[in-house]
This record gives sequence, C-alpha cells and structure tokens, in this order.
Amino acid sequence: MKWINYHNVLVVGLGLIGGSYAKSLKRLGYHIMAVDSNPESIQFALENKIIDEGAAENIEELVSKADCVILALYPSIAKDWVEKYQQYFKPGLPMTDVTGVKSSVVYGIQEILREDVEFISAHPMAGREVSGVKNSDDRIFRNANYIVVPTDKNTDEGISWCENLGRILGFDRISILTPEEHDNMIAYVSQLTHCIAVALMTSNDNDHLAEYTGDSFRDLTRIANINENMWTELFFMNKEPLLENMDMFINEFKRIRDMIEKEDSEGLKEKMRLSTKRRAKFDKNK
Repeated sequence: MKWINYHNVLVVGLGLIGGSYAKSLKRLGYHIMAVDSNPESIQFALENKIIDEGAAENIEELVSKADCVILALYPSIAKDWVEKYQQYFKPGLPMTDVTGVKSSVVYGIQEILREDVEFISAHPMAGREVSGVKNSDDRIFRNANYIVVPTDKNTDEGISWCENLGRILGFDRISILTPEEHDNMIAYVSQLTHCIAVALMTSNDNDHLAEYTGDSFRDLTRIANINENMWTELFFMNKEPLLENMDMFINEFKRIRDMIEKEDSEGLKEKMRLSTKRRAKFDKNK
C-alpha cells in the first residue's frame, strides 16, 4: 500500500488542518480534491491553487474518484459523513483522519465501515491560533509530532500507509498509540493546557494586561485564542481523561501554593529543579 499508488486524494473538510494537508500533498504532485459545506472555502482553495477540484454539494462524483480519503471534520460529524458516503468509496480505499479525540470516534467509524475499506486513525500534533483554509500552511508540520492510532481491526499494510503519510507530510516524529493511550495523553499535553490558558485569560478582568505583560504571559496564553466550538466538543468527548488530568494539576498547583504560603524554600526549589529537569527533555528532542 505505497503512497505513490494513491494519486487522487480527497480531503473532507477544508479548515486549517485539512487545507494544510491539501497544500502539502498538492506541492508533492498529488491530485487534490476537497469537499466542504462552505462554498467560500472551496472557492478560495480553487482560486489559490490549494486544490485541483472541489465541491460543497453534490459531492458523490468526487468521492467516487478518490484513491484515499482524509477526514478533516469535527469528530461529532465524522461517523455520519462516512456512513452517508461510503457507498461511493472505491474497494480497498484507505482512509485516515486528523481529529483530536479517538476512542469516541475510531471504534464507531470502524464498526459501520464496509469490510473492503480501511480506516486508520491519526492525529497531527500541529496547528495555529487561527482557523480556516485561508490560514492553512503546510510548514506547521515541520518538526511536529504525528500519532498513528490503530486498533485490532487495522492491517499492518494500512498502518504502514498511514505512517508513510506522516512522513511525506514532513512530520519529524511518528508514534503509535492505542485510542485509549492517545486520549489519556492528549488530555494532558493538549486539552489541559488549553484549559489553563483559558483560565489565565478569564481569571483577571484587567483590560490593560497587554500593556504590562512580558513574554512569559504571552507564551502561556498563546493558545487562549481558541475555536470555542471545536474545543468544547473535544473537551466533552474526552471528558473523563480530561477531568482526571485537571484534578491532578489542581492538586499539584495547590501543593505549590501551600509551599509558598508556608515559605517552604527547599520544597519549592525541589519542584523547580524537577520542572527544569523534565523540561530539558523537550529541548533535547528538537
């Protein structure tokens, strides 16, 4: 299942990530087709040569031409789209996604999917604080992480196809996790951090913070510029792992608060030494 054999690529959903996939694959010579419910997104992508073909309605012909499919939809509608349009898929078609939650999405799609089609889930750990195809940029994949999320219904060939997609898109590191491992991990490294950023921006109503702040506050709150519809959906669909990690963070934050209140110098310094040691691992992996 080599990528070279999959010339006609269908991107379903032309948002930031779907548009960035389209840009990257078109630059590499693939024939890029896209469908999106917003006609303006399709028109912009056509005019700017991000895609070769596109449609906002009557999409059956494009679906039937696809050699492979990339689902770049909100997780709540991905299964419904597959159920509606899989009758037009070519036999043997491989399909992947970009969604940020897995357990609540992957099993449902695989359960209703035709036996001659394979869905191999993946999560590109890349993005920007903007949305829409107008902001798409395939450079966001460079030095980024890409996670393949297979189940026991996936074949070795399908998993290899999905890994190869990550490589040709330019991702630096490719990992494999189960849906449950993925959701536990993402609750901590992504969803919790977005919750913290939102709380930082909403816990103080001083309108002049931008006039006083330095880089530390700007860096910590960069992701507080947030797509409220998508992230609310992601939080709710991964509620249990997220709540567990929020409680863990709150408990640790309280321990640090108590050390400051009691002026526990050694305890606080030890926390900082541990923090510095763990953060250094990120710098080594650059």
